[in-house]
Amino acid sequence: MNSDAIGVWSHALAAILFAALALWQVQRPKGGMQRRTLALAFAMTAAWAVTVMLAGPGSLPGRIGETGRNLAWLGFMFGLLRQGTGSSTRSTIVALYSVLAVVGLGQILVDVVASYAAPGDRRGLEALFFAILLLRMTFAVGALVLVHNLYTAATPDARWGIRLPMIALASMWVYDLNLYTVAYLGHSWPIALYAGRGIIMVLLTPLFGLASRRNTRWRMRISRTVTFQSLSLMAIGFYLIAMVIVARAIELIGGDYTQVAQVTVVFGMSVAALAFLPVGRIRAWLKVKVAKHLFQHRYDYRVEWMRFTDTIGRPDEGADPLDVRVIQAIADIMESQGGLLLTPDGSGGLMLSAQWNWPLADVPTVAADAAFVRLVEATGRILEFDAVRRDEDEIGADTTPGWIVAEQRAWAGVPLIHYDQLVGLVLLARPRVDRGLDWEDFDLLRVAGRQVASYLAEARGQEALNESRRFDEFNRRFAFIMHDIKNLVSQLSLLTRNAERHADNPDFRADMIATLHSSTAKMNDLLARLSQHNTGRPAEPRPVVLKAIADTVAAARNKLHPVRVDGGTDVIASADPPRLEQAIGHLVQNAIDVSPPGEAVWLHVERRGLEAVISIVDRGEGMSAEFIRNRLYRPFASTKPGGFGIGAFEARSLIAAMGGRLEVESREGAGTRFSIILPVTQITADAERFVNALTPS
Repeated sequence: MNSDAIGVWSHALAAILFAALALWQVQRPKGGMQRRTLALAFAMTAAWAVTVMLAGPGSLPGRIGETGRNLAWLGFMFGLLRQGTGSSTRSTIVALYSVLAVVGLGQILVDVVASYAAPGDRRGLEALFFAILLLRMTFAVGALVLVHNLYTAATPDARWGIRLPMIALASMWVYDLNLYTVAYLGHSWPIALYAGRGIIMVLLTPLFGLASRRNTRWRMRISRTVTFQSLSLMAIGFYLIAMVIVARAIELIGGDYTQVAQVTVVFGMSVAALAFLPVGRIRAWLKVKVAKHLFQHRYDYRVEWMRFTDTIGRPDEGADPLDVRVIQAIADIMESQGGLLLTPDGSGGLMLSAQWNWPLADVPTVAADAAFVRLVEATGRILEFDAVRRDEDEIGADTTPGWIVAEQRAWAGVPLIHYDQLVGLVLLARPRVDRGLDWEDFDLLRVAGRQVASYLAEARGQEALNESRRFDEFNRRFAFIMHDIKNLVSQLSLLTRNAERHADNPDFRADMIATLHSSTAKMNDLLARLSQHNTGRPAEPRPVVLKAIADTVAAARNKLHPVRVDGGTDVIASADPPRLEQAIGHLVQNAIDVSPPGEAVWLHVERRGLEAVISIVDRGEGMSAEFIRNRLYRPFASTKPGGFGIGAFEARSLIAAMGGRLEVESREGAGTRFSIILPVTQITADAERFVNALTPS
């Protein structure tokens, strides 16, 4: 079977199938306009297949039938779009479909002219041949772009219903585009491909049938991104076709340098496209025009809000500071090329806090005076500086800072108001495409300004809180140190009194020097703890012989009050020795302060299973259960006259930091026992030799 027979029978089968689909659509009870336009498209496709079968694909009826088929499917697509978007379909979108329809009507006109052309006019026939092909290629490219746009405009839940007809239409027009491209390159009609088109249409019939069975409402939404992409694709396609037309026109004109002229024109147009299309100003201009003529609103609020929040809350480690991100977030909305952030300077005015892409801005130290700040804070108006310069704004040029009026790049000002207070003012540079502000700009900038004002206020509050916490930490350390200084003063006061009586005693002088050395070391340690570079964290715990620590504390205080130690040297705990000595010293000092004169304070060292315990026992007045429960570990609560009330609190904090705990037993009139409980350390061979060296033989 030759190509002609295949073409006839395949188009005949396609005609029967599409006629059946048309009749089925007409008889369906539901569907409205969508059903009627689909039935018309099926009928026109069947009619086209009949004309090709009877008159041939290259005949005038065949070509007119093909154009009618294409226009019917274009009308079906436009009906889907109108049904989804309703009255919000903008005139420019209608114009896009209208342009493609005009291209289709142009095909009919050229087809009719070609049918009456003189057979001997070779140059004229060749020009008409290529015109027919270029018009059909143009229609196929435009139709494919609109198919892509229509599918992406469907809501996600409706795409399952529209996917099959869009695949079928895309397949039909892709085949047509390839067919006419081959004909253009081969300078003749490809009969075999014409015959194969009937087979393609037969194969696509099930897709159309299955799609028409899906009784779903195809809802559409016009996406700005998709629209911009579709227009870009269509422009690229038309630009390529224009290049082909120009090159073909040069060939038809002829001459000695035809090929050189063709190469020069094609190369020049390609370089021009590559040079101008990526330019930011041109892209910005296109976006402005697309938004103005294709959409009811200038902004895609979902996209703008997602970009805005991503810029403000950017989690990257290398992200700019918040002040810079605030400027960028607002500038991106307006396509502004830069901006400045002015914040309160503490004296009622504004000062420069940050800048973004505006390095040469000449901002004075006092960027705005208090009168301007009060006016902006009271009105909350978005400032349009071009209107200010023309004295068309209620905030006049005499009130606006002079440097802003003189700076021609200054385009708009966005007050950042939080709870009726101005926390900042963002100055925006002119966008790539200079324009005036309208109501939509004012509304969006006002909302964005309030949002970033809350971010800035939160950041400023967090900074103040961190500063307050640093002061609290300093005060806490200072309180602990004052408590330690009180203990040192008591020790040195006793030493001074005893020096008056025992200054001639060599043993006393040696003991006095040792006490002074110890006090000096402790005061240096206190100064180090007060330093801002000190983190206050204890060192890593290491094995410590508890009795050695207890003996050191007892020896330092025996001059003030009797302190006794009992227990073995085999009790080794995991602790930080300086911190542990400090904690024990606090508790021993508290015990001395409440003990009767001459009544010894005892330090008991023992091991209880996997825990090491050192107890501080006194025979003082004791404490009530209510005081232990509610006040003992509360700072500045004390039962002693002139006491700071932080010794027990600091001791418990130090012990907890080493992984231990502090327990207390007390009875009024009988005394108190504080027990420091720490985890024991397994004795290694080196530790055992160390213990044996400390143990008297």
